[in-house]
Amino acid sequence: MAAIATVVVGAGTAIAIAGTSASAADCAAAWSASSVYTGGQTASYNGRNWTAKWWTQNEKPGGTQVWTDQGTCGSGPGTGTTTTTRTTTVPTSPTQPAKCTETWVRGKAYVTGDVVRYTDNKYYVAEHDNPGYDPVVSTWYWDPYTGCGDTPTTVTSTSTTQNPNPGQFVVSEAQFNQMFPSRSSFYTYAGLVAALSSYPGFANTGGDVVRKQEAAAFLANVNHETGGLYYVVEQNQANYPHYCDTSKSYGCPAGNAAYYGRGPIQLSWNFNYKAAGDALGLPLLTNPYLVERDPAVAWQTGLWYWNTQNGPGTMTAHNAMVTGAGFGETIRSINGTLECNGGNPAQVQSRINAYQKFVGILGVPAGNNLSC
Repeated sequence: MAAIATVVVGAGTAIAIAGTSASAADCAAAWSASSVYTGGQTASYNGRNWTAKWWTQNEKPGGTQVWTDQGTCGSGPGTGTTTTTRTTTVPTSPTQPAKCTETWVRGKAYVTGDVVRYTDNKYYVAEHDNPGYDPVVSTWYWDPYTGCGDTPTTVTSTSTTQNPNPGQFVVSEAQFNQMFPSRSSFYTYAGLVAALSSYPGFANTGGDVVRKQEAAAFLANVNHETGGLYYVVEQNQANYPHYCDTSKSYGCPAGNAAYYGRGPIQLSWNFNYKAAGDALGLPLLTNPYLVERDPAVAWQTGLWYWNTQNGPGTMTAHNAMVTGAGFGETIRSINGTLECNGGNPAQVQSRINAYQKFVGILGVPAGNNLSC
C-alpha cells in the first residue's frame, strides 16, 4: 500500500510524505554452533539473516567478520522496510544556502563543519567527523546551530530505513529513571534506545515476561558494573596499562594504556575493543575514547557483549535469559571466573538484589536460577 499526506508543521514548513512498506524476507534455518557453514550458505540469528563469507563453525553471526548481515527476517508489524520521500520547506539563510539545505541522514558520513536539519526541525553543526551519528544523542559530535536564517527553501530527500524493533522498549523512560536515580548524565535513555537497533533480538525475544526479565537482567548487571550508571570509565587508573595484549598482531594503536574499562559493561582489553568495533562498524581499536564520549556507542558496546559473548560462561547472557537458564548464568558470562562457585558471594548477591528490584519495577517475576 502507498499513501501520500501533506502535514503543515509550522509557519513556512510543509512536508509531503509518500510511503511504501514491504514484508521482511523469510528467515533462513536458525544458526547452529555445531553446524559447518561454507561461503554463500545462509542462517538466521537474532531475527536477521546472515550469509557466510567462508568456512565457519561455532562463530556467531554478528560477532565475527565471517558473516554478512542480510537484514531483518520474518513477518509481523514493524519488521519490514519503509521507503519515505520527504519534501520539506525549511528556513535557510540567503547568505548560507548550501549549509542550511541538507537533511540529516543516519549512517551518512559527515565532516567537521557540516550543517544538517534534524527531525526536530532544528539545525546542528558537526563538531567532529562522524559516520552519521544522531545529533541529539551523540552530542560530542554535534552542536546546535543558529546560523540559518528565515528564508524558505525546499529540501527533498529519500531514505530507506528498517525498524528491527517493532514495539517500544519494554522499559519506559520513567522506569529507567526510577532504576537509576543517581546516574551520570552521560548514560541517557535516548542513547540506550538508539543502540537497540544494533541487536534487535535484545529484550524483544519471547513473551512479555521474558522480554522484561532480559531487560531487567541487563540493567541489573550494568548497575553493578557502573555503580548505578554513575561511573563512565574504570576508576583504578593503575590498571590502565594492563589491558594491552601485545601478542595480538594488531597491537594497541591507541596506546598501551588506552583500553581501560568504559561504558555500561566496562569494556576493556584491546581485543575486546577490536571485536566490538568490527561487529558494530566502529573504529574502536584506533579510537576507544568513543565509548566514553558517545552515549549510543557506549550502550552499543554493552549490548554487543551481552548478545554475542560467552565470556567465562557457556552461553551469552542474552541466551541465558531467553532459554530459561536464568539470571545466574548472566553473572557467569560477565564475571563468573571471579564471582561464581563461591568466588565472591557478596558481589553475586549485589547483582541479584538489583535484578529483583528491577523486575519488581517492571512487574514481572524474577524466575529461577538466580545465583551462580
